Amino acid sequence: MTDKPASSSHGRWIDHQLRLKDTLDWTFAGNPLPPEVDAHGRLLLLDTIGCMLAGRVAPEVIALEEQFSNLESGPFSFPQGRRLSSSAICAIGAMAATWDEACEGHALAHGRPGVPVIAALLPLALTRDTRLGPFMDALNAGYEVGARAGAWLRIRPGMHVDANWPALGVAAAVAHLLGLDADDAMTAVNIAACQLPTSLYLPVTAGSVARNTYLGHAAWLGTMAALNAQAGITAPTDPLGFYADNYSAATPEPLVPSGQRLLLDGYLKPYAAVRHVHYGIEAARALRDQLDEGMDKISRITLKIYPEAITYCGNRDPQTPIQAQFSLSYGVAAGLRFGTVDPAQYRKERFNEPEVRRLEKLVRIVPDEAMGASGKRGATLSIESGYKEEEATVTTIKGDAADPLSQEEVAAKFLRYAAPSVEADKAYHFAAAMVACTLDTPVRQLWDLLF
Repeated sequence: MTDKPASSSHGRWIDHQLRLKDTLDWTFAGNPLPPEVDAHGRLLLLDTIGCMLAGRVAPEVIALEEQFSNLESGPFSFPQGRRLSSSAICAIGAMAATWDEACEGHALAHGRPGVPVIAALLPLALTRDTRLGPFMDALNAGYEVGARAGAWLRIRPGMHVDANWPALGVAAAVAHLLGLDADDAMTAVNIAACQLPTSLYLPVTAGSVARNTYLGHAAWLGTMAALNAQAGITAPTDPLGFYADNYSAATPEPLVPSGQRLLLDGYLKPYAAVRHVHYGIEAARALRDQLDEGMDKISRITLKIYPEAITYCGNRDPQTPIQAQFSLSYGVAAGLRFGTVDPAQYRKERFNEPEVRRLEKLVRIVPDEAMGASGKRGATLSIESGYKEEEATVTTIKGDAADPLSQEEVAAKFLRYAAPSVEADKAYHFAAAMVACTLDTPVRQLWDLLF
C-alpha cells in the first residue's frame, strides 16, 4: 500500500489527485467496456501497430533492434525482425510508433497517451496468454489515467511530453493487466510520479531523433513502477501534487468529469506529421486539383495559421525527417507535390526531391492572431500560379473527434504502413481480425497473423 503522510502541502491539487484515483476506481471495477469504447480502442491498437511496423524498418531502428537482440535475445519479434526480450520489444515498439509522427494523440492531454501503453502491454500480453478483452480493459485504464495526467500536468516551455506524464498511464495499464487492484495501481502511479524526467524539445529543433526514444523510456518506467507496486514497494501519496507545484506548468483548470471516456476524444492521424501541420496539408490537398497548369507555375504560397502551430512547427528547410515532421512549410510542399504525407515522404528518394524543396522555399507563414486569441485552430492557404490565385481555408481536419477516421480508413492506413514488412494478405487478415474478433481471442493468436 501507499505510505500516508500526516498532511500535504499541495492542497490545491487534492481534487486533481482524487479525480485520478476515482478514474482508477471505475476503470478497475471490472465492468464491460461500452461497445463504442471497445471499437475505438481496437482502431487505436490497429493504428499504433501499423505505425510500429512502418517505423521499425528505418535503418536506425533496425540497428537498435540488432543491438538489443545481440545483448539479450528473447521470445518476441516483429515481422522480419530479430528475436527480442520483453523490455527490448517494448522500447522498439514505442520508438517505431513515433518514428514517422503518424501515431495517435489527444488534444486535451497535448500528447499521446496510447502509444507507450500499447508498447508496454503487448509483450506482457504475449507472455501471459492474455485475451483481447483484458488487454482492452488495461489499455482503457492506462489511456484514461494518462490523458487526465496530461491535461493536468502541463509541461514547462522547452520540454517535450513524451518521456513525462505518459509513464503514469503505463503504470496504471500494466497494473491492470497484472491483476492489481485500484489502490495498488495508485501506488504504481505514485512510484512513477516520483521520477518523471525532464525531457527536452531540443532534439526536434536540432534534427535529432533522440526524441523518438522518449516514449520507450515512459513505457519502461511505467512497467517498472507497476512491478514495484506488485512487489510491495511503497510511495508517498502526493508526489503528483509535489510535481505539479515544483516541476510542471500545471494550472487549476476544470477537472474532467468522472466517468467521461477520454479515449473517445482521441484522434488518429491521416498524415505522418505533427497535428499542427495537418491543417496546411489538408488545405494543400484541397488546392492541388485546382492547379490546372501544374506545380511548376506556382510562384507564391502563403499559409496563415494560429500562432501555436508556428511556435512548435516553424522549422524551415528541414534537413532531417523529424524536422520535416515539425515543419509547416514542408507539410504544405509535400501535400502539394504528392497529395499526402506518408512515411514514404521521409525516405531519402522523396525527402530531398527537388520540386518539394522548391515549393517549401516558396511558403510564407503568417500568424493568425485573431484565431490564436480565440483558442481556435485552422489555416488558410493561398497559392499564386500563373495568372490565377487560389485559396482554401481549413478549420477541421480528418481524425478529429468530430470527424474521426472510419474503420475502413484506419484499415487502409494500416495496410499501407505494414506493406514494407508484412505480406498484403497477412496484413489484411490481421486488420480484419482486429476489428471483428471476439474479446476471448488470445492476443498471441492475433499477433501471429502477421507472420
